Amino acid sequence: KTLDLEVWMPGQGRYVEISSVSNCEAFQARRANIRYRPTSGGRVEFAHTLNGSGLAVGRTLAAILEAYQQADGTVIIPKVLRPYMGTSMLSSWSDKAQKGGLAGGYSQK
Repeated sequence: KTLDLEVWMPGQGRYVEISSVSNCEAFQARRANIRYRPTSGGRVEFAHTLNGSGLAVGRTLAAILEAYQQADGTVIIPKVLRPYMGTSMLSSWSDKAQKGGLAGGYSQK
């Protein structure tokens, strides 16, 4: 069984997958010969495994930028990300960036 994590992409008007996790049960364990013995004793059994991907960083970033962009072009940083970003907002393209002086063009407020 596979579960997908999707985010809404306003610019595309649809949900897109950014990660997935699969319960592979004993399939991968048989191929890799991964076994365990239950703590209660008994016979050796194949372990059940999960297979998951990390986040698709580009899609995740695009979803955050689209979902939190304001009418004036600023982007409000979600509260849970603020400690890692060191700011609560990204301002719109700066004058210097519009003149070709900055790569990326966003400045912190």
